[in-house]
Amino acid sequence: MIGFLTALSCLPFAKISIDENRIQIYKTNPQYWQYKSEPVLLLGGSVEDNLFQIPNIEEHLDLLQSTGGNYVRCTMSCRDEGNIWQFKKVEDLYDLDQWEEEFWQRFSNFLKLTAKRDIIVQIEIWATFDYYRQNWDVNPFNPKNNVNYTFEQTDLPEVVDSHPTQAENNFFWSIPAENNQQVVLKYQKKFVDQILYYSLQFNHVLYCMDNETSVTPKWGKFWAKYIQAKANDRNINIETTEMWDSHNLFHIQHKNTLDHPEIYSFCDASQNNHQQGQTHWNNAQKFRAQLNPTRPINSVKIYGSDQYHFGNNQDGLERFWRNIIGGMASARFHRPPSGLGLSTLARKHLKSMRMLTNNIHIFSCQPNSHLLSNRQENQAYATANIGKEAIVYFPAGGTVNIDLNLFDTELTLTWLDINQSKWLNQTPIHGGGPVTLTTPSQGHWAVLIR
Repeated sequence: MIGFLTALSCLPFAKISIDENRIQIYKTNPQYWQYKSEPVLLLGGSVEDNLFQIPNIEEHLDLLQSTGGNYVRCTMSCRDEGNIWQFKKVEDLYDLDQWEEEFWQRFSNFLKLTAKRDIIVQIEIWATFDYYRQNWDVNPFNPKNNVNYTFEQTDLPEVVDSHPTQAENNFFWSIPAENNQQVVLKYQKKFVDQILYYSLQFNHVLYCMDNETSVTPKWGKFWAKYIQAKANDRNINIETTEMWDSHNLFHIQHKNTLDHPEIYSFCDASQNNHQQGQTHWNNAQKFRAQLNPTRPINSVKIYGSDQYHFGNNQDGLERFWRNIIGGMASARFHRPPSGLGLSTLARKHLKSMRMLTNNIHIFSCQPNSHLLSNRQENQAYATANIGKEAIVYFPAGGTVNIDLNLFDTELTLTWLDINQSKWLNQTPIHGGGPVTLTTPSQGHWAVLIR
């Protein structure tokens, strides 16, 4: 903890007075968040990634809250049917010096509605896919679509046919450390300033620079520092991260987050949710072990749905549970069809996760699957506050042994039927040695020992 505080003292925003009500790193255990001075576990799922653009947003937030959810993703995206762009269209072209007021009214309303419900918002400033392929063709920043600059003035392309992993749009190279394209950068800053005009009025916002980026790390660094400086000017401390594209947490991309806590105060490991089974768990645990100082790891996108090819329903549910049992600070089901969103199935698991974690001080626990023996690969996972309480999660039922040598001798064991969000009766057990755990049936189960 001393090392963590020392590292924080080196950050550019360290002298800013801290608003205890603001979402921030939990002082007692910095792998988690605190909000309004209390530790908070972030759980979510939603029908879209840019919720401020959807109709019936209030009903959707109420549905999320009713299942124990308190966490949403907010890409500043405009590409879907029914969305509107941030700039005003005058006849056939956009004017980047004028705002589309309806866009910003939607955004402002969304922030107010989430704040009222204590739902934490993770904003992604640059919605990567808005700037490639058919979306770039209609994007206001494309010179052919606005009255403010030309291709010759900006060196921006008219067409970008490649996938974002190729990083072939000069839009993402405008910063001083790269192309220093001030004509474009002027309007990029204007957009970010307008986001901050609204978001800095609220205490419940986290900031991610991009979605699945593959561009130069200097881009994310520039915007993280820019946003921090704007917040600092208002005596506000904010939390920032970057989301890299690589599915491999040990790719050099992710080192830009790992190695730079002065830029990124938390991590996002969403792309690890392309991994499956034991590998998904192992990679996350290895990544956690490399963090210095300890920081929250968020998982704002959990892939896995029978409707798409990023894993099936079972994969999505397992990833959700492994993330939280594995010590992550947040877990959110990705929008359909890539994830389970806020479907009936997702809501059952959100409710069960909240039921379980409300009955244990998860913020004092650490992943402890080494307590388990007689275990097959991907059969069970544990987190524990050694000597006091533990959770074991079973993705598909089964039997394992748990070592309770360091626990009190008089304990209770309670099974949670995850698919039904239903507790079974408590059973007294004796600690001080190994105990065999056998799920009541197949399927998703968790057991609470305390």
